[in-house]
Amino acid sequence: MATRRLLDRLWAEDAAGRSWCRVRLQVPPAASEKRADPAPADGAPSDSLEAIAREAAACTRCKLAASRTRVVPGEGARAPRIVFVGEAPGADEDREGRPFVGRAGALLTRMIAAMGFTREQVFIANVLKCRPPGNRSPEPDEIAACGDYLRRQLALLAPEVIVPLGAHAARWLLGSAVTIGGVRGRIHAYGTAKVVPTFHPSYLLRKPEEKGKAWEDLQAAMAILGPR
Repeated sequence: MATRRLLDRLWAEDAAGRSWCRVRLQVPPAASEKRADPAPADGAPSDSLEAIAREAAACTRCKLAASRTRVVPGEGARAPRIVFVGEAPGADEDREGRPFVGRAGALLTRMIAAMGFTREQVFIANVLKCRPPGNRSPEPDEIAACGDYLRRQLALLAPEVIVPLGAHAARWLLGSAVTIGGVRGRIHAYGTAKVVPTFHPSYLLRKPEEKGKAWEDLQAAMAILGPR
């Protein structure tokens, strides 16, 4: 009962004490099981998350290398059941070298908690590992240069569910022509993983009336994972 009350509180409030979602739906119990570490990606027997992070830190494949402060490779569990993918680091992430640490990150942390997970039990990454100047949208050449890092991470992590946060992440996973409004509300596939698109937390901060739809998306992801 105490755990359920805690999850209800985390679900109900963001960092400023406001309800992040007005649609109250059932939250299943928190996970207790562990999964074995996944096998290395095909064709890359020595690949690892650490190797990818080192390569990204030294990367000069695109123009963002000249303006970044720190590379943001991603963080979380080595064998997560679920992976969250954003579009690119922002100013806070560029400064700290960690994904989703600003206001949008605080909201994402509460969304993850409402699902019965901690940030340490999931994996959080971005399509781009470096911040675009002024937080502008990623450009095609940057996505092309950086996409292999995320591709390798997903191969190593082997999640059951991937949640793209916003249009750019959804396009990377599902195709360049998609819109978030056109793909959310349905289950898609990326390899063997199920893909459940939803809105980016920064969009939800600007449009709090859409938080109910985002919670429905998270419920769909939880349903795929099943009782834990």
